[in-house]
Amino acid sequence: MGKKVLVIGSGGREHALVWKLAQSPLIDKIYAAPGNPGIGAIARCIAIKADDIEGLLEFARNNEINLTVVGPEAPLVKGIVDRFRQDGLLIFGPTAAAARLEGSKVFSKNLFKKYGIPTARYEVFDDIEAARSYARTYTETGQSVVIKADGLAAGKGVVVAANQGDAEEAICSIMQDKSFGESGDQVVVEECLIGEELSFFAISDGQDFVSLLSAQDHKRIFDNDEGPNTGGMGAYTNPPLYTAELQRQIVEQVIKPTIKAMRQEGCPYQGVLYAGLMITAEGPKVLEYNARFGDPETQVLMPMLKGDLLPILEASAAGNLQDCSVETNPGACVGVVVASGGYPAAYKKGQVITGLDALKDETMVFHAGTAIRDGQLVTDGGRVLAVVSRGDTTADAIEKVYQEVAKLNFEGMHYRRDIGRRAVR
Repeated sequence: MGKKVLVIGSGGREHALVWKLAQSPLIDKIYAAPGNPGIGAIARCIAIKADDIEGLLEFARNNEINLTVVGPEAPLVKGIVDRFRQDGLLIFGPTAAAARLEGSKVFSKNLFKKYGIPTARYEVFDDIEAARSYARTYTETGQSVVIKADGLAAGKGVVVAANQGDAEEAICSIMQDKSFGESGDQVVVEECLIGEELSFFAISDGQDFVSLLSAQDHKRIFDNDEGPNTGGMGAYTNPPLYTAELQRQIVEQVIKPTIKAMRQEGCPYQGVLYAGLMITAEGPKVLEYNARFGDPETQVLMPMLKGDLLPILEASAAGNLQDCSVETNPGACVGVVVASGGYPAAYKKGQVITGLDALKDETMVFHAGTAIRDGQLVTDGGRVLAVVSRGDTTADAIEKVYQEVAKLNFEGMHYRRDIGRRAVR
């Protein structure tokens, strides 16, 4: 009898995880809560919200789930792993105490300072005037300054302010207007690092870890990194700056010290360590940690992983990763996010999506904001789909993926046309 797995979440990241897990010969049944129409084609979707911890626990218990995999950050910060463990259920992800690496910018920055993990210079404030004053020490010398809400803010709680006016507007929005609720009770004000961003992924069991791949995300809505920030408009694997020497630096200066620090703080980290890094002239520095797989990075990471993902996730959850290893496929993977017109501001829902049946068999499409209405697939979110292609090189994957994206259509459809281009310039 094969195993039963429950994946929590409803986005493109969760679709990619389900897609990879569905290839495991060890798995008999995959459930997703709540899932989406794309996930529903390869797993059984359950109408339980991702933050309904007691409902999810009851489902896992009643259906004898062998492993639960948590996609989004909110249930992790709320303590879903602690709750499942209390009931003796195997679950992949960090405890609430360990998830503070993502859930509290103040916790993570103070951890970096205490254990010498390279990061930007910063101060923490719960007073608006003090925060403004500190921001001025950067802006009056012509430097940009970064303002961060302490808690979770759906990826929107970080503002890079080019001048004092922008800095004060961000501080007031977060601390006074409470644009992110209690997440803005404290702010981190820090120097704006100069360099190139990189996402690095490892899986830890609290003691040991395995490295996955690196990826580069494209946050801005328009080509050439212009316009407002989004949840991510596309990604590609292993950019040119990710050399063997840089990987060694990241592992030795960032990943190993973080795992050791979390253990020494009494909250061993089990799950995905997703380091958002700035590669500066002095080497890699941590911008932030995320306590879960990235989106849209997962959509390009999963096709690059060789072999079965299930044993790695189980070993992380059980605390015995020491004998595990990860192999990756050669070549590169590029993913382009297809979004609703108007995103990340107001956008329409319910636009009929066409062209999916024209895509090549090897093209991967991961659903994020879709729904079925009157028997038709329609848009139901800002980021609608991620179209993903593998190639022998990044340039090859870029050419393939854009040929496929051009076959899709819905009213107001928008996508960037330069995903991965900086890798081939």
